[in-house]
Amino acid sequence: MTLQDLNTRLAPHFLSVLGGFHHDPGEAGLPKGTATLLLLGPAEPGYWPHLQTQPEWGGPDPVDRWSRRVIGRLACDLGAKALFPFGGPPYHPFYRWALRTGRVWDSPVRLLVHPDQGLMVSFRGALALRERLDLPPAPPRPCDSCAAPCLTACPAGALNGAGYDVPACHAFLDTEPGCPCMTGGCLVRRACPLSQAYARMPEHSAYHMSQFHR
Repeated sequence: MTLQDLNTRLAPHFLSVLGGFHHDPGEAGLPKGTATLLLLGPAEPGYWPHLQTQPEWGGPDPVDRWSRRVIGRLACDLGAKALFPFGGPPYHPFYRWALRTGRVWDSPVRLLVHPDQGLMVSFRGALALRERLDLPPAPPRPCDSCAAPCLTACPAGALNGAGYDVPACHAFLDTEPGCPCMTGGCLVRRACPLSQAYARMPEHSAYHMSQFHR
């Protein structure tokens, strides 16, 4: 199997491989026998409209339940193990795994950034494969040639290079000036030039903001 083969299988679900790394079978932290770990996330355009047609939509935790069904079934078909960023504690270290791929980096505001999805990158799950797949070389880190508008984009000053003041963020979202963040997504994420070129729908971001701020 190749990455192209796997992305072909993921395409009908509007998912794609966002990065991966090789794992030493003797290394701790992943299922026994794992040779390659691949991180999966939404593929735009089309992901959010597709998700709303799925049987999980309308019930509790529709995105997580859909992810378990789709990625879990694929893992069974491949003889792999499905791992998810939800369902804890304890939680799998998706942030650390993402950095290890060499295709996702920590941005100046410490949020993860992807070369195609910018600060809108997110993960719906991972596949722990027994096969050692060929992986592409890491591209340059995009933030190295960026003016970093993300550093000054937060109107509440809650997210910047010094870290993330979560209480200040929630307090701002309770105010009228916080409405653009709630309806269109975090202004810091949207300030990234790569995010602006990515076809993520505002409704998608608004849903996750509503789950964060409740």
